Amino acid sequence: MALLRKINQVLLFLLIVTLCVILYKKVHKGTVSKNDADDESETPEELEEEIPVVICAAAGRMGATMAAINSIYSNTDANILFYVVGLRNTLTRIRKWIEHSKLREINFKIVEFNPMVLKGKIRPDSSRPELLQPLNFVRFYLPLLIHQHEKVIYLDDDVIVQGDIQELYDTTLALGHAAAFSDDCDLPSAQDINRLVGLQNTYMGYLDYRKKAIKDLGISPSTCSFNPGVIVANMTEWKHQHITKQLEKWMQKNVEENLYSSSLGGGVATSPMLIVFHGKYSTINPLWHIRHLGWNPDARYSEHFLQEAKLLHWNGRHKPWDFPSVHNDLWESWFVPDPAGIFKLNHHS
Repeated sequence: MALLRKINQVLLFLLIVTLCVILYKKVHKGTVSKNDADDESETPEELEEEIPVVICAAAGRMGATMAAINSIYSNTDANILFYVVGLRNTLTRIRKWIEHSKLREINFKIVEFNPMVLKGKIRPDSSRPELLQPLNFVRFYLPLLIHQHEKVIYLDDDVIVQGDIQELYDTTLALGHAAAFSDDCDLPSAQDINRLVGLQNTYMGYLDYRKKAIKDLGISPSTCSFNPGVIVANMTEWKHQHITKQLEKWMQKNVEENLYSSSLGGGVATSPMLIVFHGKYSTINPLWHIRHLGWNPDARYSEHFLQEAKLLHWNGRHKPWDFPSVHNDLWESWFVPDPAGIFKLNHHS
């Protein structure tokens, strides 16, 4: 009996050990499987967020677009998707320039803009006819061109990006704001910029306050303006607030009543945006939009200031690929030669 009892104890011990081993393997396998599953589930999360950048490519200044794209792509490790917007007769040339140059590695989509959407919405009289080009209004129609993105960056073509575009994309938009812009009263090195002749930085420079429709807005003419050449936009809010329809409404009213100022501030695309977004926009870090480099060919920024800048904007008449212009060496360092040989630099009188 004693021997049988001892055998039973040994068998019981072996059974317990066996069960423990089986249980351990099962738990361990489950843990490994869970970790594997976690690894698989993390794979999409590990993929970099796609940053959509919208930029236009007009026929006569396509070199500007390519230089801007080159500067963005070269200064970031982020996953950029470029939406290059053009008119129908330029689409083939856009593709050729990208695919037959150093830009062939970028991730891009070419988007056609139909200028018919602007029919009857633009007054032909402007002190700067180049601002009436259809692509100047692409920023009004972002949700119609870009569909699958919640947040979008829009850039004018006459910019160079010296910082990591991820920083601009990470701009925080306040609740209920459809866009972020650069405030014209918060520019760094304002003492330099204020010396530029004819510089407009208030609503007075863009809207005609003699008109009843403008007076009825109740916006002080001394209100600081903003520059829509660099935009970080929330597509959900844009659509929810019907921003495009609001902008079109003010374009139409301008055609009927000539509401915008004819001063050097111009108007055209900026003016309706100043009205629609008044008091309802977030701000971009000032270093992410250093502008007016094209305003006066005799006014230069300090080299130190230019090195600190994240984005340079040659808004104004004097473009860095033409003559006369300032700081064109900074722009030209990003220039991508035209494979077709059509776009040429003109830095001599």
